[in-house]
Amino acid sequence: MPTSLIFFTLICPLVSGKASRPLVINTWNFKNATAAAWAVLQSGGSALDAVETGCNRCQEEQCDGSVGYGGNPDESGETTLDAMIMNGNTMEVGAVADLRRIKNAIGVARAVMERTQHTMLVGESASVFAENMGFIAEDLTTIKSLDIFTQWLKGNCQPNYRKNVFPNPSKSCPPYKPQVKLEQKKQLPADIRSHDTIGMIAFDKYGHVAAGTSTNGLTHKVPGRVGDSPIVGAGAYADSLAGAAAATGNGDLMMRFLPSYLAVELMRTGMDPSAACKMAISRIKRHYADFFGAIICANSTGHYGAACNKVDGFLQFHYMVSNGESNAPLLKSVDCF
Repeated sequence: MPTSLIFFTLICPLVSGKASRPLVINTWNFKNATAAAWAVLQSGGSALDAVETGCNRCQEEQCDGSVGYGGNPDESGETTLDAMIMNGNTMEVGAVADLRRIKNAIGVARAVMERTQHTMLVGESASVFAENMGFIAEDLTTIKSLDIFTQWLKGNCQPNYRKNVFPNPSKSCPPYKPQVKLEQKKQLPADIRSHDTIGMIAFDKYGHVAAGTSTNGLTHKVPGRVGDSPIVGAGAYADSLAGAAAATGNGDLMMRFLPSYLAVELMRTGMDPSAACKMAISRIKRHYADFFGAIICANSTGHYGAACNKVDGFLQFHYMVSNGESNAPLLKSVDCF
């Protein structure tokens, strides 16, 4: 192990959960998603089946309004979905981004993996593919998402994610045009009410691992925006020989560092999952000290851990675990640093 990793491991207490397989671990307090995935593993289903089922439960229940239909509309008032799923045995991946009219984004992501030779489909073309594969097209707008959009318009479209445009995006609604003089726009404060993503990891009893994500992204995002969730190595990553990780938070910042891939590679060197998670967060923290984000990790033996960046209003990160020790979903937490 490199000297720097040895040093980091020594200064970070090894507080990962007790090893046990099968295992389900997912971001946030999404208990029903954990239970759905665990039931699949208990009935002899695959890790892929567990991840798809667990993430889909969150899509159906519109977990915290940040997963599934009817939440977090973009600047045009439309809800679009991102998702990905990864097979840690074959290293196959399926992902969709800016998906419209289709509620089961994680299911479409798996169809991309199993029905094409591609890794990701995006936008309207992804929706057409989904319809061709038998997924039902339906309106993703709800009374709640329409109200969020209406109130945003009434508030002069604040907050938004535009910069270096006119009219002044801090006071006006779109459309915008480029501004000649470039200026830095202050980063928006972390909104811990928008959990962004369900990220899920599942190990079956044979040690096969899969990971997946599903989200409807940032509220009031620029149409077409894609965050970290469907990006391999950013939103999630899985390798049955090493482990898996999944991230949640400010995807526009986190995706620049591929934290899930980094955490898995650190576990491959023998690093404890908690330490690997913390190292992945630290890498981002060096450049963006106030970013909002967290990550879950599990190695090939079934040890697990998590880490998060401490910002105002976000001092602890909660996640769910179900394994042979508990045989039921348990809420876990980790102090942010």
